[in-house]
Amino acid sequence: MSTTGLISRNKIHPLRLALFISCGSILMMFGALTSAYIVRQSAGNWLEFDLPTLFYVSTGALLLSSVSLQACYSAFLKGHATMYRGLLALTLVLGLAFVILQFQAWEAMFDAGLPLKGNPSPSFVYVLSGLHAAHVLGGLVSLVVAVIHGFRLPVLATPRRKLRLQLTLTYWHFMDFLWIYLLLFFVLQR
Repeated sequence: MSTTGLISRNKIHPLRLALFISCGSILMMFGALTSAYIVRQSAGNWLEFDLPTLFYVSTGALLLSSVSLQACYSAFLKGHATMYRGLLALTLVLGLAFVILQFQAWEAMFDAGLPLKGNPSPSFVYVLSGLHAAHVLGGLVSLVVAVIHGFRLPVLATPRRKLRLQLTLTYWHFMDFLWIYLLLFFVLQR
């Protein structure tokens, strides 16, 4: 086998590489912000409070959405159109539920006397969870496109459609991982 044959088979798709670089950048940003949280916490004047239960409920919605999207991808590869479309729609609904529950959790924090301005402790929670929710909204745009394609196009696992769904799946799982990291970070830093 020629060397060029090996090189071309081992190349990563440019869109996949771009996604990995983006995820790495997002991870670095959240790493920097959680480091700033730790530094600011050690400076004093830090308010300890329990996270609203809605943050845990939203976590369940996000975890279920990752499971449903993984099952959706499997159904897509097998050509099970009804299951693929249903799970894709379910994933979108669960993703929207996550964002709505996050918003309700912020409202619960505000109602509990934890405004965005004031003590830095709740401010960090608002900013970190808000940035994550903004990135989830980006994933929801990708899911909306996937739903449109899923219901308008025949269910055929072409290389292009397979790659598109894989990229969506990878990003969505990454958002799931990132939220679990943030939630554990908040709980362990109390």
